[in-house]
Amino acid sequence: MKLLRRGEPGYETPLVEIDGTLYDASPIGDFAPSFWATGGVQQLKKLAEKGRLTPVKIDDNVRYGSPVANASAVICIGQNYAAHAAESGAEPPQSPIVFLKTPNTIAGPNDIVTIARGSQKTDWEVELGIIIGSTASYCDSLEEAAQHIGGYVLANDLSERTFQLEISGGQWSKGKCSPGYMPLGPWIVTADEFDPADARLRSWVNGEPRQDSRTADMIFSCAEIVRDLSQYMQLEPGDVISTGTPQGVAVSGRFPYLKSGDVVEVEIEGLGRQRQTYRAWEA
Repeated sequence: MKLLRRGEPGYETPLVEIDGTLYDASPIGDFAPSFWATGGVQQLKKLAEKGRLTPVKIDDNVRYGSPVANASAVICIGQNYAAHAAESGAEPPQSPIVFLKTPNTIAGPNDIVTIARGSQKTDWEVELGIIIGSTASYCDSLEEAAQHIGGYVLANDLSERTFQLEISGGQWSKGKCSPGYMPLGPWIVTADEFDPADARLRSWVNGEPRQDSRTADMIFSCAEIVRDLSQYMQLEPGDVISTGTPQGVAVSGRFPYLKSGDVVEVEIEGLGRQRQTYRAWEA
């Protein structure tokens, strides 16, 4: 099952794709925290089985919005691929590195990205995102942690490296929280239909390959991340967790940072593809 939202910002329609057919998901409501908290996925399945969902056709030109609506938290894991840690000049972490992004970083997968004011080092990062499906607190096992995963989503964890590393004050979030710096989508795939263990991740800048790896290279698996985070915070339905990026980003020194006019594409097999054009900040 794919969950997606189409339409102009603030006016997106929630849709569900089941066995290749697109339906209006509005009877269940938007894909906000309450959708997950009230078993929205199961409700949609029951309506589909009873033939009570309305098929729809959407013009290809209609914008894809973020498939996540009104997330209360965006939690990110740093240096979760050994090769990326190495290109960043760090040893692989012994436990997950955690930082936060603000919810207003979330954008549609193909929206124009405004580069942060004063930025000289905006970087791309293709990542596998987790959507929390139910409240998770003090998980005692990987099996328990996995049960709290509602779905998976493609993410681009955009980063301003000067803000993140040079004027950070000892943490990373300064370089992560510019508006629109977390494009999500085009859709969420529910946890029962996506295997996060070995999916291919790729990115391109202006058509040139940058990242090409597999989630099998993650240091901490999705279930391990949820279990670890649940020891320190209560994860709520609809929360987004971005699980880290592989090697091949600009901070490695091998590629230039993003500038106005650049086009970034990111992709995870099974989770779709994004394409963003970047523009300079203007008052």
